[in-house]
Amino acid sequence: MLFIRRNQKAGLIGWVLLFVCSLGAKAQFMKEINLEEHEAKPYYFGITLAGNMARFHIEQHPYFLAQDTVLVMEPTNSGGFGLGLLATLRLNHRFEARFNPTLIFMERNIIYQLKYKDIFEDGDGFNVTKKVESVITSFPLQLKFRSDRIGNFRVYMLGGVKLDYDLASNAKARQAENMIKIGKLDYGIEGGLGFNFYFKSFIFSPEVKFSNGLRNMHDRDANLKYSNVIDRIQSRMIVFSIHLEG
Repeated sequence: MLFIRRNQKAGLIGWVLLFVCSLGAKAQFMKEINLEEHEAKPYYFGITLAGNMARFHIEQHPYFLAQDTVLVMEPTNSGGFGLGLLATLRLNHRFEARFNPTLIFMERNIIYQLKYKDIFEDGDGFNVTKKVESVITSFPLQLKFRSDRIGNFRVYMLGGVKLDYDLASNAKARQAENMIKIGKLDYGIEGGLGFNFYFKSFIFSPEVKFSNGLRNMHDRDANLKYSNVIDRIQSRMIVFSIHLEG
């Protein structure tokens, strides 16, 4: 299963990069230079449209080895999307600082295999999927390193930090044993690669970014069956973004 998921992600990233490279080759052979005056702007703004593949990274609690109810627990990848704003400050010819607040809608799942049937769950009761739906306001602050502009094309790399706040967090909910409680706050690091395509009136910028949370988001409860076997939960996400900048 893990091998298949990695191949799927690698294949998707490969297709995206192939598409971008074909656009880049076309942009390099365009004779007209678009938005020449943009290089002199001290700052500029834009909007972001994003899709993501998100999952949890989980670590077992010592209690997992002492109990015999949960045999296996495995996080899976799930898709989501986001909408954001973009503000970029030019530091010099090579470096820019970028603030990209984004509203992200996502779902992350954990699949459990049980030794004893859970009659309160859908399906056969032995294979149970727990869904955690989130609406996250993300506040990334990033540093961009830019290549030289070649015609109407440029490559850049970025890295930075983020602060996330989950508007749909269930950490304070009081429900029965079907709840996995996730905290509101998270912080982490990000890194990625992007491409600028200069058109006559805007800059089209596809980007791939890897985002890893560092905080333990799990609010463990020893009385919750699906929660007490987990020690730490951290967020993992691959983000495919389209930035429209002017």
